[in-house]
Amino acid sequence: MDLILLIKVVILGVVEGLTEFLPISSTGHLILVGDLLDFNDERGKAFEVIIQFGAILAVCWEFREKLLKVALSITTSANSRRFILNLLIASAPAMGLAFIFGKHIKAVLFSPIPVASAFIVGGLIIFWAERRQEKITLAKSHIHSVDDLSPLDALKVGLAQCAALIPGTSRSGATIIGGMLFGLPRAVATEFSFFLAIPVIGGATAYELLKLWKAPVPFSGEFALATVIGFVAAFISAFICVRWLIHYVAHHNFIPFAWYRIAFGLLVLITAYSGLIAWSH
Repeated sequence: MDLILLIKVVILGVVEGLTEFLPISSTGHLILVGDLLDFNDERGKAFEVIIQFGAILAVCWEFREKLLKVALSITTSANSRRFILNLLIASAPAMGLAFIFGKHIKAVLFSPIPVASAFIVGGLIIFWAERRQEKITLAKSHIHSVDDLSPLDALKVGLAQCAALIPGTSRSGATIIGGMLFGLPRAVATEFSFFLAIPVIGGATAYELLKLWKAPVPFSGEFALATVIGFVAAFISAFICVRWLIHYVAHHNFIPFAWYRIAFGLLVLITAYSGLIAWSH
């Protein structure tokens, strides 16, 4: 296998895994890193779709006991049925809007400058959300886990998730910070974001794979192997990231991610307008 290709797919796989569940936007990072690595052609886009599924499998593996318990008790447990209902309710708004406006959004916003701008705006929103949570008493103090969420709570998080259709916003960031703004504890909002990723990203991946099947992208044997390596890299890095984030939110806030988003977004804008890097448009 070509060494350069191997390096590129490992980098992109790790980027996907590390950024999918942090409030810093995996799509935004993949657009920017793919642009830097000159890996944003049709094969590159197909590669990104496939490695996203690796990140989702990492969440499924981490929460396998919870998911298995829900699957086995859905006919006997009201909590399990409400959990599934909440995921469906929270998934519907963003999936519906993506189906209607997805092509237009990709045509207009999937480029480095809009992504960098969304990075900065998202960072400012995180600052606001964290200050708000520190100053107010949570209205939903009875919520201690995802099993305590009501369908209305799920709908609010689902509406917040719609903001993630703008690349650079971050799906996890929109759901976690949105949940916090609606009064959910940080840990509960984060855990629900993990579970919500399964139907949302899983559905989006399945839809993209269906489009690839109808209009197949030419994959050589070498590129197919490279895709498998990227998939594995995404799975491993996402698994590590999910484990780390679960422990992190128990004792820390998201302010460091806000600073990172703003600094990274400014860096992209500065390099673009100074001509240091010829970002695509």
